[in-house]
Amino acid sequence: MSRPAAFLDRDGVLIVDSGFPHRPDQLVLIPGAAEAVKRLNDAGYVTVIVTNQSGVARGMFSEETMHDFNRMLVERLAQAGARIDAVYAAPHHAKAVDERYRHPDHPDRKPNPGMLFKAIAEHDLDPGRSLMIGDKPSDMEAAARAGVAGYRFENGDLDQFVASILSA
Repeated sequence: MSRPAAFLDRDGVLIVDSGFPHRPDQLVLIPGAAEAVKRLNDAGYVTVIVTNQSGVARGMFSEETMHDFNRMLVERLAQAGARIDAVYAAPHHAKAVDERYRHPDHPDRKPNPGMLFKAIAEHDLDPGRSLMIGDKPSDMEAAARAGVAGYRFENGDLDQFVASILSA
């Protein structure tokens, strides 16, 4: 039986968007982030990070650095009792300096829904019972194109935001 998912953007939703964060000192959780993820876990959602990471394409840091940073985030949340079930990242950009990541409109790069479709297929998720929390119009468009309810987080306490979504 398919399960509901909570798709979460990374920069600006789970962590402070400091402009292409990739170093340990840039891993600053948004207020209420760990509590929000735990609330989603407890409510039965599979929690999935879906993040555009064009800093890789732009040559600002390596794909390995990106994966290391994402692992650090997952570990930091786990220390607070919050579980991330999967992480999907799109290191592509139309103006990539590294040809491997150059693509005019990669299917995984939001607003395209590729990362969500991959997660839905790989984890047997039900898009009709799922939600996406993002901070940009591209996140909302990816959610809509994947058949997932989109919620735009602009600032404040992520746990309060998630609590209001779940009680609606």
